[in-house]
Amino acid sequence: MMEQILAARDGDSEAFISLMEAYKPELYRTARAILHNDADAADAIQETILTCWQKIHTLRKPEYCKTWVTRICINCCKKILRQNRNIVYVDSYDGIEPVTEEYTYATDTLLQKIDSRYAVILSLYYKGGYSVREIAEMMHMNENTIKTRLSRGRSACRKVSLSEESTGGI
Repeated sequence: MMEQILAARDGDSEAFISLMEAYKPELYRTARAILHNDADAADAIQETILTCWQKIHTLRKPEYCKTWVTRICINCCKKILRQNRNIVYVDSYDGIEPVTEEYTYATDTLLQKIDSRYAVILSLYYKGGYSVREIAEMMHMNENTIKTRLSRGRSACRKVSLSEESTGGI
């Protein structure tokens, strides 16, 4: 993977394409957790890939490429959220299949029902496999803040699950 990153940084378009293909499932999960909308998530991924292509030469530490790409994705998602602040969605579109099989409808539904600041961190931690330290660096936050949000996010998921079980929602 390191050779691929270095080749992409040196301008090899094939290496860049295969690198982005490897990161695409995680980018989808991250964008979906933040945006709660497949169309916006697809837009964020496209913008992320374009930005990465334009800025890959600025990547100083190739070992942090995945973190760098994820941070760009988070920033693209935040930009889309700012742009969509006044848009009210009447109906959601479920025609796009998730990128990976392990990304389940139940998990997606659960993450949509909790505060997005917790959902993003839970997604990065559990699905992305990032450590608390890595998430803190990506999000430009203190590690203790990430730990607190992980804990609160778990509690929120637990509450949603228990309330849906008692009402027969799951």
